[in-house]
Parts: sequence; C-alpha cells; structure tokens
Amino acid sequence: MSQILLFFQDQILGMRWLNELIGSILTSIGLNIDEKIGGMLHFFIYDSIKIFILLSVLIYIISYIQSYFPPEKTKKILGRFYGIWANILGALLGTVTPFCSCSSIPIFMGFTSAGLPLGVTFSFLISSPMVDLGALILLMSIFGWKVAVLYVIAGLIISVVGGRLIEKLGMDDQVADFIKQTDNVDVGFVSLTVKDRRNFAKEQVIETVKKVSIYIFVGVAIGSVIHNVIPEHWIQSILGDHNFYSVPLATVVGVPMYADIFGTIPIAESLLLKGAGLGTVLSFMMAVTTLSLPSMIMLSKAVKRKLMIVFVAIVTVGIISVGFMFNIFSFLLM
Repeated sequence: MSQILLFFQDQILGMRWLNELIGSILTSIGLNIDEKIGGMLHFFIYDSIKIFILLSVLIYIISYIQSYFPPEKTKKILGRFYGIWANILGALLGTVTPFCSCSSIPIFMGFTSAGLPLGVTFSFLISSPMVDLGALILLMSIFGWKVAVLYVIAGLIISVVGGRLIEKLGMDDQVADFIKQTDNVDVGFVSLTVKDRRNFAKEQVIETVKKVSIYIFVGVAIGSVIHNVIPEHWIQSILGDHNFYSVPLATVVGVPMYADIFGTIPIAESLLLKGAGLGTVLSFMMAVTTLSLPSMIMLSKAVKRKLMIVFVAIVTVGIISVGFMFNIFSFLLM
C-alpha cells in the first residue's frame, strides 16, 4: 500500500517522469541542468507544465461538482444549519470554490446580503482562497499527503474559529449599508444536462487558467531563482525554523503580495528546499492567499473599519499560530 501511495505522489501528482523528461531534453541540446541557467530553465518548464496540467484537471472536476450547487441552492442549504455546524459547512463550501481572495469577496457579499449569519459568510471567506481542493492536490505533489492534509485541516480550523468569533462579537452592524439593503431575488433552479455541466466545467477551466496564468508564471520564475541562485545558508539564516521571528516575518511579507495559491506554491517549494522552516513556508502561503493587499482593499468597501480590523487580526493570529505549530512538529511530517 505504501508503495502505491509513493508512486501516486511521485509519478502521478509529482510527475517525476516529466521532470526527468525535461531534464533529458535540455541536456540533449547542450544545457547543463546542474548549473544556474540550465537549472532555472529546468525548474521553470517542469513546474509550469506540472501546475497547469494539475490545475486544468482539478478545476474541471471541481467545477463539474459545483454545477450541482448554484448560488441560490447553496444559500438555502446553508440557511438550514445553525451554530458551529453552519460555520463548518461554510468553511467546507469554501474548499470547493476555486477562487482567489478577490474573487471570493463578491460571493461573500451575496451570501451576506441574502441574510446568512455573518460568521458563516466569514468562515467561507477565509476558507475559499486558503484551502481549496486544488491546493490540497498540489500540496500533496510537493510536500506529501501528511503536510497537505494537515494544512487543509489547519485552514478549516482558522475558518471555523474565525467565523465563530466574529459571530459572537455581534458585528452585524459593521457590514456596509449597501449590502444590507440589497434586494435578493430567488430565480429558481435551472436543470442542467450532463452536456451543460461539461460545458460549464470547460468554461471554468479556460476562465480560471486565463486568470491565474500570469501569477503561476511569476511564481514559478521567482521559485526558479530562489532554487538555483540564492545561497541556501541565506534562506536558513532568515527563514529557518530555529528563528522565532521567521513565521511572523513570512506572514507580514506575504500580505502585500497578490497571487492565488497556485502561483504561491512554486515559491514555497523553493524556499522549503533551501532550508526554510515548514511552518514559515505555509504561513507565507496562507498570508498571500488570504490577506493580500488588493483583497483587503476590496473587503474594506464591504465592511466597516472595526470589522475589518477584527478579521485581519483573527486571521493573522491564526496563521502565525499554525506556522509555529508546523515548525515545531515538522520533523514528524517531512
């Protein structure tokens, strides 16, 4: 069984065969993949192709599943649950929405205007960019299944706890007035055929790939530089798990950036290979995908300052806590 899992992780998800194939092609045309230029090109081509293949397959599957849950139906399902179970369902819903943080905010606004509890909508808002199913598969291809599963669990815990805290604080009056005053119309459910669902999934693949491709290319390019140019001792001295400040530093550095998790993973992969702490790398990923500056600017139009500060504080503390935990127990996971 362990051999099957190893084969699945290395050859199916990790595409080790593709890595070897690209290495052989570059070598055959006279490039040395053990030197900087050849190594950067090898990393860039391999990681780009691997991510786009996995992304396209995953988005197709997730979008096909999503076609059974249009927004109106999702609102009604969420409206049947109360308390922490509603937060858990909201967080789980976020895992099957392949959106970056900026794309999740309009859906959050729609759920809020529909009258869903504020804590539930925030559980969705935190979970959606941080722990989608596509991220789980890509994380498995790089970090292994244990790290990937624990990352998703940690993200869901942050989402549920964050949503519950916001709900307990009674901050419904901190939502922008235009959202509360929006009229909602139940348009009913449209019955889709299998062909319709396939077409929807294909359209989602094309739209998502177009939207995230630039971030993937930039992320892979940065990762290739880190992997082949920056000395390992530099990374270890700043971001090694022995430095108490590495997790907060990675979290703060990640906030001004804007990328979805697919563009962040190549950078995280390179940092980890160069000796950065596991928790430090995962904190960086969470901060980039959940607290990016552009998404915070968008969110500030939907909620008032007090709620904005509480949201950022809760998520930041959660991310840093998870980072420290992963750094402490990384020797058990890797």
